[in-house]
Amino acid sequence: MTEAVVAQKFPYGVEVEAGKTYFWCACGRSQNQPFCDGSHKVTSLTPVAYKAEAAGRVFFCGCKATANAPLCDGTHKGL
Repeated sequence: MTEAVVAQKFPYGVEVEAGKTYFWCACGRSQNQPFCDGSHKVTSLTPVAYKAEAAGRVFFCGCKATANAPLCDGTHKGL
Protein backbone atom coordinates (compact mmCIF):
# COMPACT_ATOMS: atom_id res chain seq x y z
CA MET A 1 0.00 0.00 0.00
CA THR A 2 1.49 3.28 -1.07
CA GLU A 3 -1.54 5.53 -1.43
CA ALA A 4 -2.44 7.93 1.31
CA VAL A 5 -5.88 7.82 2.91
CA VAL A 6 -7.81 11.09 3.15
CA ALA A 7 -8.01 11.77 6.89
CA GLN A 8 -10.37 14.73 6.40
CA LYS A 9 -11.21 17.20 3.64
CA PHE A 10 -10.01 20.30 5.47
CA PRO A 11 -6.77 21.28 7.24
CA TYR A 12 -5.88 20.76 10.89
CA GLY A 13 -5.23 24.07 12.63
CA VAL A 14 -2.56 23.49 15.29
CA GLU A 15 -0.82 25.85 17.70
CA VAL A 16 2.90 25.12 17.37
CA GLU A 17 5.84 26.03 19.57
CA ALA A 18 8.91 27.77 18.14
CA GLY A 19 11.82 25.40 17.64
CA LYS A 20 9.77 22.22 18.17
CA THR A 21 9.71 19.50 15.52
CA TYR A 22 6.40 17.88 14.58
CA PHE A 23 5.96 14.72 12.49
CA TRP A 24 3.02 15.03 10.10
CA CYS A 25 1.21 11.83 9.13
CA ALA A 26 1.62 11.41 5.37
CA CYS A 27 -0.32 8.13 5.10
CA GLY A 28 -3.62 9.27 6.65
CA ARG A 29 -3.88 6.19 8.87
CA SER A 30 -2.76 7.73 12.18
CA GLN A 31 -5.27 7.86 15.02
CA ASN A 32 -3.40 10.98 16.22
CA GLN A 33 -4.06 13.24 13.19
CA PRO A 34 -2.43 15.29 11.88
CA PHE A 35 0.58 13.68 13.52
CA CYS A 36 2.22 10.30 13.06
CA ASP A 37 1.50 7.38 15.39
CA GLY A 38 3.47 4.76 13.43
CA SER A 39 0.51 3.48 11.38
CA HIS A 40 2.49 4.13 8.18
CA LYS A 41 4.57 1.00 8.82
CA VAL A 42 2.13 -1.02 6.67
CA THR A 43 2.83 1.37 3.76
CA SER A 44 5.85 2.71 1.93
CA LEU A 45 4.98 6.24 3.12
CA THR A 46 6.85 8.01 5.90
CA PRO A 47 6.01 10.99 8.11
CA VAL A 48 7.23 14.46 7.22
CA ALA A 49 9.20 16.47 9.81
CA TYR A 50 8.13 20.07 10.32
CA LYS A 51 10.22 22.36 12.52
CA ALA A 52 8.28 25.41 13.66
CA GLU A 53 10.29 28.58 13.14
CA ALA A 54 7.88 30.64 15.22
CA ALA A 55 5.06 30.04 17.67
CA GLY A 56 1.59 30.35 16.21
CA ARG A 57 -1.18 28.58 14.32
CA VAL A 58 -0.18 26.33 11.43
CA PHE A 59 -2.55 24.52 9.08
CA PHE A 60 -1.42 20.94 8.44
CA CYS A 61 -2.89 19.15 5.42
CA GLY A 62 -5.77 16.80 6.26
CA CYS A 63 -6.40 15.36 2.79
CA LYS A 64 -2.79 14.15 2.42
CA ALA A 65 -2.69 15.41 -1.20
CA THR A 66 -0.94 18.75 -0.68
CA ALA A 67 2.00 19.71 -2.90
CA ASN A 68 3.35 21.71 0.05
CA ALA A 69 3.69 18.90 2.61
CA PRO A 70 3.07 19.04 5.46
CA LEU A 71 1.13 22.28 5.14
CA CYS A 72 -2.25 22.74 3.48
CA ASP A 73 -2.21 24.23 -0.02
CA GLY A 74 -5.96 24.06 -0.66
CA THR A 75 -5.91 20.81 -2.65
CA HIS A 76 -8.78 19.49 -0.49
CA LYS A 77 -11.15 21.95 -2.18
CA GLY A 78 -10.97 19.89 -5.38
CA LEU A 79 -11.60 16.51 -3.81
